[in-house]
Amino acid sequence: MKKCTSSAASLMQATSKPQSGGCGGGARATSCTAWPTALSTSCGRPKPSFTNASSSCSRWCTSLRPHKHHASQAGSGKSTLIRCINRLEEHQQGHLIVDGIELTDDIKAIDRVRKEVGMVFQQFNLFPHLTVLENLTLSPMWVGKLPKKEAEERAMQQLKRVRIAEQAGKYPLQLSGGQQQRVAIARALCLTPKIMLFDEPTSALDPEMIKEVLDVMIELANQGITMLCVTHEMGFAKAVADRVIFMDQGQIVEQNTPMEFFNNPQNERSRDFLSKILGH
Repeated sequence: MKKCTSSAASLMQATSKPQSGGCGGGARATSCTAWPTALSTSCGRPKPSFTNASSSCSRWCTSLRPHKHHASQAGSGKSTLIRCINRLEEHQQGHLIVDGIELTDDIKAIDRVRKEVGMVFQQFNLFPHLTVLENLTLSPMWVGKLPKKEAEERAMQQLKRVRIAEQAGKYPLQLSGGQQQRVAIARALCLTPKIMLFDEPTSALDPEMIKEVLDVMIELANQGITMLCVTHEMGFAKAVADRVIFMDQGQIVEQNTPMEFFNNPQNERSRDFLSKILGH
């Protein structure tokens, strides 16, 4: 099988403010660590290999960003890596440990990780035949076994959190793209995950709608929520981060603070990447 050549990507890590509970509040610890080590994966296509891709996050907001000019190229590995964390894609080599749980073929381990990991996709993935409120209560009722009333109370709490509670009775197609993505964020928060994964959450939005989603994500970071986010928004990443990991072809090329990374990159590949990004 031919090895995939990945486009350049950088991994941004940012400190969040302390918080006593998980993404949904409460008294439990929120420290969450994700360790992908020398991963490779294939799903009937060339496989991206994540060599030396070890990373940890404990009260960090983490973001994997592609070169925005190469964002549409398949096989860069950015979305594959984030999808491996909650086993939407399976890795064939290496080890992936999430909050002390190693992801293997063990179904129970996969279920435990998925209960602690929320996912927000590019295309929202809301059920069009269900109202906003029904979209949010589905998982807490079926997966979390919550009574309907409690699930609805939690759903309304999260809708208020993302400033869209007034849309609870509408259907997804009655909302704008930015509103649908905020609903998707609220849906992920309803399971009170320890870590939130965002796979290019603004890529399907019109420019005017991007800010409302980024504002919500910034608020979540300030509330102490751990996030791993694939994003094209360099300004957002630079503002929120306090650690940057630059990746190219599945390898970590450079790690630094945002100030040092953006103003004084040490690696030639990093300098080339930034000269193209900052030159536009």
